Amino acid sequence: MGFEQLAALKAKLTEQAKNEARANAPRPSRRAPAPKGETGVKGVKGEKGVRGENSGKGAKPNVTRENAAKAAKPANPVDPVVRTFGKLQKRFPVAFPKNPAPKVPLKIGIFEDVLTHATELGLTEAELRDAIRTWCRGSRYWSSLTEGAQRLDLAGQPAGVVTEADARRSKQLLSGRPRHVPAKNKAPAQAATDPAAAVIPPIEQPRPETDASA
Repeated sequence: MGFEQLAALKAKLTEQAKNEARANAPRPSRRAPAPKGETGVKGVKGEKGVRGENSGKGAKPNVTRENAAKAAKPANPVDPVVRTFGKLQKRFPVAFPKNPAPKVPLKIGIFEDVLTHATELGLTEAELRDAIRTWCRGSRYWSSLTEGAQRLDLAGQPAGVVTEADARRSKQLLSGRPRHVPAKNKAPAQAATDPAAAVIPPIEQPRPETDASA
């Protein structure tokens, strides 16, 4: 065999080997990549993110009928007189000191002075009347009515003194012994119960001290 024939045979074998190598090589996948959020790791993360939005801070709380009823009903209703005391103590702290500070003797006719501030306080005449009547009843107030003690106005300024008769009556109220008043000397019921006519209310139909700070 000549040299030319050997070279042609060698080239033919080399070409054949290359063709076999191409035929046996693995072919790449032609499948399209899956969209994000549907399959694959990224898709799973996306689903978790959606679930997190529904179950996170924005989720609505589970409100039962029992919880709704508890929220609608106040645990301890506050006496309206106590709320009125709070407004008076905030506006006139000297005349209406908070417990445990002792009460002070109030000016005769203090109700009329308070009434001029009704709009400012956001209170009605009936609310103020009931509050003053209750404030001036009870051992803490009666104990302050000693003979010669200064009566104070809303600003805490002197406005009269406690008389001997006032002090004697306060002691009778503290001891629980009503003062005997002759029938001909009895004042009309309205004058006796109206705080505008007298600071010390009568002992008839007593009302206990209901405010925590009075």
